[in-house]
Amino acid sequence: MTYSKMEVKTSLLDNMIGVGDMVLLEPLSEDSFLENLKKRFDHNEIYTYIGSVVISLNPYRSLPIYTPDKVEEYRNRNFYELSPHIYALADEAYRSLRDQDKDQCILITGESGAGKTEASKLVMSYVAAVCGKGQEVNKVKEQLLQSNPVLEAFGNAKTVRNDNSSRFGKYMDIEFDFKGDPLGGVISNYLLEKSRVVKQPRGERNFHIFYQLLSGASDDMLKKLKLERDFSKYNYLSLDSATVSGLDDAANFRTVRNAMQIVGFMEDEMQSVLELVAAVLKLGNLDFKPESRCNGMDESRVKDKNDLKEMCELLGIEQSVLERAFSYRTVEAKMEKVSTTLNVAQAYYARDALAKNLYSRLFSWLVTRINESIRAQAKTRHKVMGVLDIYGFEIFEDNSFEQFIINYCNEKLQQIFIELTLREEQEEYVREGIEWTNIEYFNNAVICDLIENNQNGILAMLDEECLRPGTVTDETFLDKLNTICAEHQHFESRLNKNSKFLNDHSLPHNCFRIQHYAGKVLYRVEGFVDKNNDLLYRDLSQAMYKANHSLIKQLFPEGNPAKVNLKRPPTAGFQFRASVGTLMGNLQTKNPNYIRCIKPNDKKAAHIFTDSLVRHQVRYLGLMENVRVRRAGYAFRQAYEPCLERYKMLCKNTWPHWKGPARQGVEVLMTDLQVPAEEFAYGRSKIFIRNPRTLFFLEEKRKQCLEDLATLIQKIYRGWKCRSHFLLLKKSEIVVAAWYRRYAQQKKYQKIKHSTTVVQSYTRGWQARKLLRELKYQKKCEEAVTTIAAFWHGTQVRREYRKFFRANAGRKIYNFTIQRIMQKYFLGLKSNLPSMSPIDKSWPARPYSFLEGVHAELRRIFHLWRCKKYRSQFTEEKKAVYEEKLEASELFKDKKALYPSSVSQTFKGDYLEMVKNPKYQKLSSAIDEKILLADVVNKINRANGKVGSSPRLFLLTKKSVILADQKTGQVKTSLPLPDLSSVSTSTQSDGFFALKLKEGSSSAVKGDFLLSSDHLIEIVTKLHRISSLAADREKLNVDISDEFLVQFKQDKVCVKFIQGSPKNGNSVSCKRKNNRLLEVSVPTSP
Repeated sequence: MTYSKMEVKTSLLDNMIGVGDMVLLEPLSEDSFLENLKKRFDHNEIYTYIGSVVISLNPYRSLPIYTPDKVEEYRNRNFYELSPHIYALADEAYRSLRDQDKDQCILITGESGAGKTEASKLVMSYVAAVCGKGQEVNKVKEQLLQSNPVLEAFGNAKTVRNDNSSRFGKYMDIEFDFKGDPLGGVISNYLLEKSRVVKQPRGERNFHIFYQLLSGASDDMLKKLKLERDFSKYNYLSLDSATVSGLDDAANFRTVRNAMQIVGFMEDEMQSVLELVAAVLKLGNLDFKPESRCNGMDESRVKDKNDLKEMCELLGIEQSVLERAFSYRTVEAKMEKVSTTLNVAQAYYARDALAKNLYSRLFSWLVTRINESIRAQAKTRHKVMGVLDIYGFEIFEDNSFEQFIINYCNEKLQQIFIELTLREEQEEYVREGIEWTNIEYFNNAVICDLIENNQNGILAMLDEECLRPGTVTDETFLDKLNTICAEHQHFESRLNKNSKFLNDHSLPHNCFRIQHYAGKVLYRVEGFVDKNNDLLYRDLSQAMYKANHSLIKQLFPEGNPAKVNLKRPPTAGFQFRASVGTLMGNLQTKNPNYIRCIKPNDKKAAHIFTDSLVRHQVRYLGLMENVRVRRAGYAFRQAYEPCLERYKMLCKNTWPHWKGPARQGVEVLMTDLQVPAEEFAYGRSKIFIRNPRTLFFLEEKRKQCLEDLATLIQKIYRGWKCRSHFLLLKKSEIVVAAWYRRYAQQKKYQKIKHSTTVVQSYTRGWQARKLLRELKYQKKCEEAVTTIAAFWHGTQVRREYRKFFRANAGRKIYNFTIQRIMQKYFLGLKSNLPSMSPIDKSWPARPYSFLEGVHAELRRIFHLWRCKKYRSQFTEEKKAVYEEKLEASELFKDKKALYPSSVSQTFKGDYLEMVKNPKYQKLSSAIDEKILLADVVNKINRANGKVGSSPRLFLLTKKSVILADQKTGQVKTSLPLPDLSSVSTSTQSDGFFALKLKEGSSSAVKGDFLLSSDHLIEIVTKLHRISSLAADREKLNVDISDEFLVQFKQDKVCVKFIQGSPKNGNSVSCKRKNNRLLEVSVPTSP
């Protein structure tokens, strides 16, 4: 790294609030340790280092220190380069894994509510932000991050200490490729607190998923799961803390379902998981009653079987099978089976054991299923970063089996922490070529041996007590401990000779005490044996295996009758000890990074720092021991380059630039400062400082030097500023003087110019006035001469023409007047002509009565000319249409009431679109001639006079009239036009018309045709026009009358039209009265 880059970087020691690294704390004591934490906490500095260990205090509020800008600030920076932050540790671990190919593990410990889960999320989110990008990489990162909401929903709960407390230990191995991009991960879970399923302490809740399901599921889903939304309906849910402020269970349920989809859960898998959760709730509602048998023993029976029935329906289990499993227990020994009844207490124990096993196995299945989705697919070796989020050391008023194994796990973590820390220190000393001296520290291996020794360890004796025949109780277990562990210096009990409290009632008879590394813890033996056994009756396992639910069969494989194993299952303590052993072996292979989480207060409130609570956690986390181990050798070390860059101003030889090797510069610097040789040592790449006082001495000297340099800089700057100001004033004065001189000369010039202009204007004015007077005199002389000449010429002309003028003066004046009047008339007419529309009847008024004849003639000529112009614009088709309209007017105007309504309608002709309509293409192709009109008409029934019963296609050509069937298009009748004698129609507004045929013609056999059409005017007009244009036949007669005769075969019938209101509304009705009369009723026109 170059000096130019180093100059812009900060240091852990800059602007430090308190001490950022506890190794540098001076003096070192528990009080000064707490005071330093409190000082930094009050200034929102929640992170503090102990060497490479990060102490994190839960602020119980959001702080603006996790932004994307912060991520970029800590990215690829030295661990001690910036102020303490969890991002610095995450970046150091990620870069060591990526660049040095060292597997990493991050161990996060602390008690409930200290912020362990949030710390693990921050580590994972930082790694996700700084690693590579890409569609596949982003998918893996999203799946890894989304596994957290799922596990939190099923493994976290609200406690008195924390609203989102992890009730299980989690270790995640994140796998990376050679580039540092995530490939997948593997999650291991430890010690789920399954006892919470059946019972919760006051002020706490069951696991989140139960409340999320009841709050966020839809009504349809709850109906399928046979659940109700009311929490009070379920015995396993505590009511005093059912709702938590700040937790939206409904929204979190949607988040969990979305997270499960992202991780890779199928819809049927999610439904199966929710069915098992519902079954646990239903299981808690089962109550039992005693029922006496003939042998005098009590047998348990289910009180209300409705919940049992619904649970069996959810899991696909026969109700009778599960009910029997709650009443009887089968014990198998070699080849014998013994069935015994269960009393009510045993039934409740079996119910709770089934609920706990069902939920814990479901949780383990969830972890396995998540691992299947997020596991790296490639088989090559991967780089691994492990993140451990597990319970911290727990010391409660009432400590039981759970606290015992949790504290055992923390003892193992403390052991590996000390070993790895010392190993890291020793490796660095060897790497730097500095002599290693053994460090005295408390080795807690003796405590771990007390607990886990295979022969005399507490867990081994607990397993032995659980497995031996005969009466086994918690008291017999305590007696065994008192016998075997009596001589151990870290074990105390009431009967132990090592105890100094034989008469002290603080050590009850049913308790024992262990001196852990973090302090003494009193354990109550009540429940140790039962919790270690963790028995589930075989009858219940077999009942669960018989379920039709596919997931249940996977969770209870031991219930398979074909694979009955009479061997007793391993105890909870044995399983946990094996898991811890595997975890420790895994951690031993990785480079450790530690985050110690501390809870500042029990109120979950911001800005509160409780000394006693923090002191308690500092003790059981072993932080003081950590500092002492770190300070046993050299308290501070730093690479030569940044050390020289930071302190070079303390020596004249190294300031401002040192051109030699950095180590030589540091040696010159330390020699010049006369630092004692025993206070520091030179490594290969770093300088090691033994005592923090030496470092603070350097910092104090640097601070004083910086103040002196600042004073010097200020002095030089102020001198430069004053000189610059003086030169600027001088330059400004010259500029102002120059501008003023320029301004003064401009004003003087403008004054002279103005005076000259005034003199010139006066001179020019005088000259102009003189010239004007001369011109005016000359003009007057010319006008006078002209006037005299005009008068003289006028006198001469009048004298010459006087004799001619008197004889013709009247006629000339008259002609001139008339000419002027006509000219004015025509000009006025031209400007006031009407529009070119032929229907415009306006015309300008005549100005003089003697022009009346001319005025009327001009109006007539203009109208004829205007009409001719209008006609010249017509096309042949439009002209033909107007001719048809004119002919219709001659035929029907003032003769038929229907005519006015037809005037505005265009004669379309082909109303059926014969050529385009595929329905009539066959008919159209069968007719050789051009179709002039095509329409649908109604044929009047000759027998009864009904209208509309026989619609026909009416086709008109130049030679014939064709009637065809509307549906089939088949030609019914073809009438040659020469056979038509006349067309008859009424004067009313109806559409009836009769086609009368000539007697003796070939078409007259069936008689005349009486038809009805909406386009009667157009049909009759076209028939008449075709006959008029034909030279070889007579013009067709059009008879318009309200009574006319038609020939129906042999009968002549009178068609009579009358006005009236028909029965069927406003339509025309027609009725055959007798053989001789057909009456048509036409509604009166409005």
